Amino acid sequence: MANNSQQVCFRTSIGGQALMEGILMRGPEKQAIVCRTENGIVEKVEPVNMARGRHPILGWPLIRGVVTLVDSLVKGMKALTYSASLLPEDQQEEPGKFDLWLEKHLGSEKAEKIAITIAAVLGVALALALFILLPTVIAGLIPGLEGRYTLRSLIEGAVKIVIFLAYLALVARMKEIKRLFAYHGAEHKTIFCYEKGLPLTVENVRPQSRFHPRCGTSFLLVVIILGLLAGLLIQADSTLLRIALRLLLLPVIIALAYELNRWAGRHDTNIISRIVTWPGKQLQHLTTNEPDDGMIECAIRAMELVIPEERGKDAW
Repeated sequence: MANNSQQVCFRTSIGGQALMEGILMRGPEKQAIVCRTENGIVEKVEPVNMARGRHPILGWPLIRGVVTLVDSLVKGMKALTYSASLLPEDQQEEPGKFDLWLEKHLGSEKAEKIAITIAAVLGVALALALFILLPTVIAGLIPGLEGRYTLRSLIEGAVKIVIFLAYLALVARMKEIKRLFAYHGAEHKTIFCYEKGLPLTVENVRPQSRFHPRCGTSFLLVVIILGLLAGLLIQADSTLLRIALRLLLLPVIIALAYELNRWAGRHDTNIISRIVTWPGKQLQHLTTNEPDDGMIECAIRAMELVIPEERGKDAW
């Protein structure tokens, strides 16, 4: 399976996201959500309408990375919320008082948009707290690091990696997340099957690798590694100043990580590219699981719904 990525005959820009009992696939023109419910398969197709498509400048290199991340985060959160609403009632969370207040005063549609925005903001805030604030504070508590900027940056990076791996290892043990990660595996396998030019059938998808070089998990790991390298440039002892400088560097790191991932995905037979993508593929042992046939069927249907009519329009 490790060499599957070398056998592709076409690299697609179509990407996906695992949902609650379903899959989101996003193509160049539209995105599709396909979920398995008690009453059968539910499909939802809508135009992609990405921000950089409306404003060409947002698609420029070193700008598109941050724009794409924010856009994908909001759209992904919206899709995840929709998939959760399709779960049986006994598996759905009861709306809180704040949610009920928003719906009463703003209507269900506006309340949903605000709730999704708040969830996205809180998610970003939690990520910043875990991967910038906490490692910097922990390193700042270690005595004897004054003036030893390189060592302090390496310690901050090591703490960040430990937190990241521990977080993934813990959530991967949760029953619901295990199924989510299995859908993630189905997404990767289906994309591999499509890139090899094989008919999209369960039999053809099942033997494909679940470790794909163009994965969001790999992107996050690249961001962390680039953040570690960028931290070596910070020459300051003040914890608050170091946090501020890391926040200022973050958009640049995200932009570089995005471009690096694009390059690596386009040249995945190149030895340098394979070295770059290797850590992310290993990390996918945690973030993907082997799917069952029903999960693969969802991924296949989602892929079929977003493949453009014009052949090659989705080329990476």
